[in-house]
Amino acid sequence: MFLRNCWYVAGWSREYGRELKAETYLGEDVVIYRTEAGDPVALEDACPHRKLPLSEGNLKGDTVECGYHGLTFDCTGTCVAAPTQRGQIPRRAVVKSYPVVDRYRLLWIWMGDPDNADPALIFPIENFENPDWGYTEGGALDIDCNYLWVCDNLLDPSHVAWVHVTSFAGAGTDDGPLDVSKTDRGMIVSRWIYGQPPSPYYANLVKFDGACDRLQHYEMCLPGIGLNKSIYTPEGTGGPDSAPVDLTLINISYNFMTPITEDKTRYFWFQHRNTDPHNKAVSDQMNKGARMAFEEDRAVLEKVHKGMKNPATPYIDLGLDAGAKQFRLMLSRAIEAEQMAG
Repeated sequence: MFLRNCWYVAGWSREYGRELKAETYLGEDVVIYRTEAGDPVALEDACPHRKLPLSEGNLKGDTVECGYHGLTFDCTGTCVAAPTQRGQIPRRAVVKSYPVVDRYRLLWIWMGDPDNADPALIFPIENFENPDWGYTEGGALDIDCNYLWVCDNLLDPSHVAWVHVTSFAGAGTDDGPLDVSKTDRGMIVSRWIYGQPPSPYYANLVKFDGACDRLQHYEMCLPGIGLNKSIYTPEGTGGPDSAPVDLTLINISYNFMTPITEDKTRYFWFQHRNTDPHNKAVSDQMNKGARMAFEEDRAVLEKVHKGMKNPATPYIDLGLDAGAKQFRLMLSRAIEAEQMAG
């Protein structure tokens, strides 16, 4: 059901400090905290004695003490104290430890084999350190649906015309043909729209007057990371082989789907743009619009999840589902290969 040997976003780095925080990822209960030096730690949230969550215990220095009988575990999950039988730490008193890394203001967690947890495999955010680029604060949203429905949604430019009439004012309603392509990390659904006015959501960000050429780039990468790129460039300067000009606006919305269970997804996002790097008002406005759009998505996707989990009649696919179907096939094959490898 889930790809495990990969990095998922656990949360915003700022949300984790010197307290025990209970989380669930891919159906596994995890407790996260920071050491006195500020390093993140993630352990299985269950004492091996009677499975009381360690998050119900106490943080003692850099170790976690179970709140039932005091079994104490270090950052690697090794039991270092057994107060009820001093000097006789049970050999099997071990909890699973998960690799975690802070990057891009996010805390990333590896849910698979720790020996394969290479930080170089964390999804790259281009231009993150570029001072000419600005980013929004971002956010997180719990959606009561399987993460694959969210992935489908983020490979579908067409739904904007019906779902996002308020937030994006129906932007992207063009019915032009979609280009579907496969990459080594996922699928891209895209199209160029030529000689049209900017969509209302981006109108205040565009630095030129008149019509524009614009790109809708919807990309979904393994295990569930969406990269939605919008390019707005003066009319006549856009197209598949074009290079940005001085006034070209590029905005990338990064969307990170972390499965909590088969029926719940935690959706993290932020936007990254090549303009107004220090304009907080612009960032706040964009973030507000994005949250409004994702709330609109949530209202639909939670009902889709219910309908698809227990369908009374068979469902159908449309042509617009081509990218999502190919992404699901790619993900399914990756999961199968991982399981076969043991």
